[in-house]
Amino acid sequence: MSTITIYDIAKEACVSPATVSRVLTGSAKVRPAKEREIRKVMAKHNYSPNAMAQSLIAGRSKLIGMIVADIRNPYYAELCVACEVAAKNLDYRVVLCNVFDDVGLQEDSLKIFSAQRVDAIIQLGCLTDRVNDAVDYINKIDSLSVPFISAGKFDIENAYTYSVDHSEGLRLAFEYLHEMGHERIALLGGRLDVRPTFEKWTKYIYLLGLYGIPLRSDYVQEGSYDYAGGFDCMNRLLDLSDPPTAVISVNDYASVGALSAINARGLRCPDDISIVSHDNTLLTKITTPVLASVDACYEQLGSGLVSTAIGLINGEKFPKETYLTPHLIPGASCAPPKDTTICIN
Repeated sequence: MSTITIYDIAKEACVSPATVSRVLTGSAKVRPAKEREIRKVMAKHNYSPNAMAQSLIAGRSKLIGMIVADIRNPYYAELCVACEVAAKNLDYRVVLCNVFDDVGLQEDSLKIFSAQRVDAIIQLGCLTDRVNDAVDYINKIDSLSVPFISAGKFDIENAYTYSVDHSEGLRLAFEYLHEMGHERIALLGGRLDVRPTFEKWTKYIYLLGLYGIPLRSDYVQEGSYDYAGGFDCMNRLLDLSDPPTAVISVNDYASVGALSAINARGLRCPDDISIVSHDNTLLTKITTPVLASVDACYEQLGSGLVSTAIGLINGEKFPKETYLTPHLIPGASCAPPKDTTICIN
């Protein structure tokens, strides 16, 4: 069976193909009688215009490409949903590439999105979060013909940042614990070559100095951002002769691993050690105890990323960097420190 085209529709409706195109795109007025006849013929043949063909006609695909570090991380999952909802509300759709922090896959994603004629690209994590700029990838971003927005940061003309203030989030977590009486506060998980983690670490160092608390390198435990990373980092802290009384975890995913390590030692949170997490994903609600966590502002962040992307598509002006102020959600995972030293089994 042959495919019906706008030329077939035009011929049967006794109009030009350009008139059919105007009806499909709404780009110009068409006399009501002609439009009724065109729609009657389209309905007769159950005609549905090809999305790519429409995008070529209109000059817009109404698609936003999204590069994501790892959708299995609840933070990225929740933020992607927020972006999809925001895009849908503005008559756009999101196309997602999950790249598992692989440089090659990130570069491939740019090629895929170029072939799909996306109108903008949003990136969450990966190379946009690196402390040291990835020069080759930056050059590829800089050569894009569409806007590029990320929750990270690239110091180039074609890239825009819309993110949460990670430094402020760490301050909220630290002072929440310090006001409870904690001074032996550790930083758990993540890598210092990743910008959000580095910003947390920098603020942590500053706050230690502000409150006259000595810096201990063994209280800064780097690791992966997942369950295994949190489990391993917490075990290293608990192996110390004088482990911390409180921990600030890099994210909820690692916090779940940290809680498991505490339980495996026969200890209890927060009786023996308190935890403040970051991101405030669904995981904080289903752990025992419920985790205190710095909220990642998903709805605002997703809406801001998408609104910036679509605004740039439409030629609007935006600041190069925009940061949201986070807030801390209290939880049962925190309590004042015990007077006695923790006894490790």
